[in-house]
Amino acid sequence: MRRALNALLPDDVWVADAHAMRDEFHARYSATARGYSYYVGTDEETWSPFRRRTEWGVLRPLARDALDRAAACLPGEHAFRAFAVRGTAPPNDDHRCQIRRAEWRDRHGGLVFEIEANRFLHHMVRFLVGTMMDIALGRRPISDVERLLAAPDNAEVSPPAPAHALFLDRVCYPPELYLAEA
Repeated sequence: MRRALNALLPDDVWVADAHAMRDEFHARYSATARGYSYYVGTDEETWSPFRRRTEWGVLRPLARDALDRAAACLPGEHAFRAFAVRGTAPPNDDHRCQIRRAEWRDRHGGLVFEIEANRFLHHMVRFLVGTMMDIALGRRPISDVERLLAAPDNAEVSPPAPAHALFLDRVCYPPELYLAEA
């Protein structure tokens, strides 16, 4: 099944694993966690044809410690109204998300932001990255992360980071939804 899907899907989508699931399984609503990665290039090779489609090139000096401090504010449960597109969630949605992990990691040629949560709002990761990059570039104070987590809307959030560098890495489901392997 996995090989057949990968043969049919576009080149920018790849199925890592496939399992038989119970009838009550729903790909979106049954998920208990999702993990995303956002790639930032910090060297000139970020503009190469091999990397420019999969990372956001930022060649200005970044305050690396500010990125770590900003990401450290995110784990836990918060309302992410400031980090979501207005009007995309139902009016009665509280915009609360439980962030399990949020961290910046160094990699060859740049950085990657990795985040895992029980749910994500529309453009949430991109707004988070855009805001944290503004902090690392000295355009905003680190205190803005906590202030925006308490904000009632997205009026003061930084522009979202470009979409092309964001990747869905994994989706987790409860074990009881998997059918036993034969």
